[in-house]
Amino acid sequence: MHSFPCTQCGLCCQKVGLAEETRFLDRGDGICKNYDSISRACQIYVDRPDICRIDRQYVLNYAKKMSWSEFIDINIKVCHQLQSAEILKQ
Repeated sequence: MHSFPCTQCGLCCQKVGLAEETRFLDRGDGICKNYDSISRACQIYVDRPDICRIDRQYVLNYAKKMSWSEFIDINIKVCHQLQSAEILKQ
């Protein structure tokens, strides 16, 4: 089982207001209350919620619906969409 190739861009942490599952993390501007914009890192990474753990999300919600590889591929596509939208914004 290969791991998710996270680029640590922080965009998923800056868009928590977009999904119902992550809105509880929104500090009011769509950015996660645990995201440090200066270091571009999670301040609670070791203790982050399950919704922020791709491996845990797979086990809890997707393992019976698709393979790990399919799940990773979908997440990579979403990640690339976020990155592409950010590039267009600049």
